[in-house]
This record gives sequence, structure tokens and C-alpha cells, in this order.
Amino acid sequence: MATYEFETIRVERIRDVLRVTIAHPSSPLNAVDEVLHRELALLFRELKREDDARAILLTGSGKAFSAGGDFNWFPEFQKPEVLEEVRRDGKQLVSDLLEVELPIVAAVNGPAVGLGASIALLCDVIFASEKATFADPHVRVGIVAGDGGAAIWPLLLGPARAKQYLMTGDAIPATEAERIGLVNFVRPHEELAADALAFAERLATGAPLAVKFTKLAVNKLVKDAVHTAFDTSLALELVTFRSEDHREALEALRAKREPRFRGR
Repeated sequence: MATYEFETIRVERIRDVLRVTIAHPSSPLNAVDEVLHRELALLFRELKREDDARAILLTGSGKAFSAGGDFNWFPEFQKPEVLEEVRRDGKQLVSDLLEVELPIVAAVNGPAVGLGASIALLCDVIFASEKATFADPHVRVGIVAGDGGAAIWPLLLGPARAKQYLMTGDAIPATEAERIGLVNFVRPHEELAADALAFAERLATGAPLAVKFTKLAVNKLVKDAVHTAFDTSLALELVTFRSEDHREALEALRAKREPRFRGR
């Protein structure tokens, strides 16, 4: 990777594995604000050009993988120039994540919510702590799941079950996520880091071209699903960011009450 100095992401080399940790210094739950969103987009752009490692391990620091969008940032989306920047970076983030040729193992150490869930589920092999949960609760704040959830959840779960979770925003505990095929492995929390690293190192010892090209072949299917759903869901998310329902959801959060949605 380039010598870029991240503020919210740690990068370290462990033999042939590049371990990447989402570690927002001002957010214990690694909520996605302007800085983290921009740096995640930069991260996957740089990982496409990683030449030294043979596998990537992606995890979070503290109690969460990433708890999704920072609600304190959301009012900025009423500014057209901010919304356009978020749209551009968000689309590039998902596109570049799927173009990373090295295998990516996710070690989900806690809640993976919204964009955090999309990033984890778009990885190649997913380990989850028994304390982890997965959710895409965009609808609970009056917006569409436009950051990849509308593409990857149906691919992993099928349309009916995906709509169940995307239209309610309900969280899925790790053991249930494993049962329904959302993740590969669930591990005791204290064993997660070592087990996920061991699997990443196993991939790193494989034939590099065979591993890489196998991933690229399978990811063609994932990319087709993203191309089908992503632009539409992202466009609809931008529309709902300007809706009265979204403004009502943010006001309800501030007032610590239930929102009263009116469909406009």
C-alpha cells in the first residue's frame, strides 16, 4: 500500500497477511462519519494495488466492527455538494472492494450495521464473534439501503429473507447469521482474532494465482448482482435522504421518541 496516513484505520503486516483494523479514535463503535467514509473509499482503492501481501484480514477495534452511519453527520446530507460526494465515494468504495484481487477474510468482532454490514458481507470469508450482530436498519431512519445492502443481502439469503431484514432493520445474532448462511464461521469472542488470522494465513500459503483468479471468477457473480441493484438503491437512498420521513427520524432520535412516519 501507499504510505498514506489514515486517521481511522490501522494497517499492519503479519508475515504474508495485511491486517486492516477499523479504529475510529473518536467513536468507540467505529461509526461512519465523513472521515471514515472517505478513508474506507481510499483503503479499498489502495488495496487493489497491494503487491506484497497474499491475503487481507479486515476487523474492527473495541466493541464493534462498525455500527454504521454517524447520525451526527446525517444533517450534512441536506447539502447537495455533500450528498454528491457521499454518492461518489460510496459507489467507488463498493466497486473497489469487489475489485481487490487478494482474498479478504473478515473478522467481525461486534455489531456490523449498515455500511459496516455491507463491507463485512462483501468480503470473501466471514468469521464472526459470538458477540457479533448484523443489521441494515436504513429503513428505521426513513432511508433506503443504498450502500450495498440491497445487493449483497439477497445474494446471500435470497430475496424473501433479505427483504424481511432490510424492510424491518432487525438485527441478526451471530449464531443465526451462521445458520442462514450470512457468515461462514462463528467463534468464541476470545478466539476470533487468532482463528481468522490462521485462516487468512492458510489462504496466503495457497497458490497465489489460483486463489486470486478463483476469487475473481466467483466475484463476477457478486459484481453482476451489485450492478443490478446498486445504482437503483443508491439513487433511491439519495431521494429518501431529502424526505420528511428521514427528517422526522432524526428529530425522533434527538428527542428519544418513536418516529411518526407519513410517507413523504
